[in-house]
Amino acid sequence: MQRIEYVLRRAYYRWFRPDPLTDLKARGLRAGRNLKMLNGASIDWSHCWHVTIGDDVTLAPDVKVLAHDASTKIHLGYTRIGKVTIGNRVFIGASSIVLPGVTVGNDVVIGAASVVSRDIPDGVVACGNPARPICTLEQFLSRKRAEMALVPCFGEEYTERGDVSTDMKDEMNEKMFDRIGYVV
Repeated sequence: MQRIEYVLRRAYYRWFRPDPLTDLKARGLRAGRNLKMLNGASIDWSHCWHVTIGDDVTLAPDVKVLAHDASTKIHLGYTRIGKVTIGNRVFIGASSIVLPGVTVGNDVVIGAASVVSRDIPDGVVACGNPARPICTLEQFLSRKRAEMALVPCFGEEYTERGDVSTDMKDEMNEKMFDRIGYVV
């Protein structure tokens, strides 16, 4: 019975629930091509017209992009607002928060659970609370390319969109004896 309810609920949301990105754009969000908002990612609905996002951006699960800060409302009678600009080819890791008034440059990776409270320049990897650059994007990618040569890499058939089987999932786990691998 639970499985049927799950399938029906997913079908309902897929067919009848409005696309949140379409709604945000109608309210004033400026977003380029290929914006991916994964499960739970959100952009400040009440002030989305202050947010500009470039091309080829991924907001990982549970990322929050905020353009307002209501901490001043009780004491000052006003809510602080700020423009948020996210450049091109940016990945923002799971559960990160981007605060009002911040610019994230082009070709940036933000690590998971980071709090972006100040500008992040082009071409870096930044993480932490507050998020700070830790290396260049090229240094990061160079390390990951070297790692890929030593660990298993899997094709699209090993993904949900590739309809990965239970046997293939088990195979992946067996091959990742160092706990790390890569998938398309």
